[in-house]
Amino acid sequence: MSFLIATAEAADAAAPGGMDPSMFNLIFLVGFGVIFYMFMWRPQAKRAKEHKALLSGLSKGDEVITAGGLIGKVVRLNDDYIVLSVNDTTELTFQKTHVSAALPKGTIKQI
Repeated sequence: MSFLIATAEAADAAAPGGMDPSMFNLIFLVGFGVIFYMFMWRPQAKRAKEHKALLSGLSKGDEVITAGGLIGKVVRLNDDYIVLSVNDTTELTFQKTHVSAALPKGTIKQI
């Protein structure tokens, strides 16, 4: 009966036209790592570096905005905390890490 059915020959896994599956997985993993680095790790590290530079450059009299949206002038600061004057009579204490941006001088007068 075998003379009626042609026997199929299996192709070699490492044939010149094909790619080794383990090599494909390795290339896929490396490609995924490069994409992760380019789109997630590098921009986040850049933002963290800019924020650290902002916090280290703060001084008395700077006008800042907090993560909660409060705008104030720096009255006192130490290593971890910052005291903001939000109006003539109110001073609020925040952690330095909650400062999100430094504003140009004179911004509070314009508001």
